[in-house]
Amino acid sequence: MKREQIRQLLPHREPMLLLDELELHGGAAVGRYQVRGDEFFLQGHFPGNPIVPGVILCEMLAQTACVLVDQEEAKGRVPVYTGIDQVRFRAPVRPGDRIETSCRIVREKRPFYFINGSVYVGGKACVTASFSFALARQEAQEEA
Repeated sequence: MKREQIRQLLPHREPMLLLDELELHGGAAVGRYQVRGDEFFLQGHFPGNPIVPGVILCEMLAQTACVLVDQEEAKGRVPVYTGIDQVRFRAPVRPGDRIETSCRIVREKRPFYFINGSVYVGGKACVTASFSFALARQEAQEEA
């Protein structure tokens, strides 16, 4: 699915919608993102040597994993991190790189989901992580 379809599944919006494509492959979710170089998270990280921050790569994993949950259960709820474990940053991700994320649910105790995920560039692992999230009730926000 492309960005417009992803918007129908995820509550994230620009500039925090961090996937260009998303698909399911035999119980695994695979996401893709092309790092253009003009993203907000590269401004000042680092001047003359831009590197995608690790927290952004972890957020890409979380967004990828959201497609794995039961969409009926997810209605009216937002996915929130409950833990990030065993994160390893193995290689930097830079402007021009095409990121591929891969996530698989290893355990669930609804509304909690436990995931293993990886970020790749050109087939090389850049990040590996285990993490968990919960589907929390969405609270209405007053308009300012």
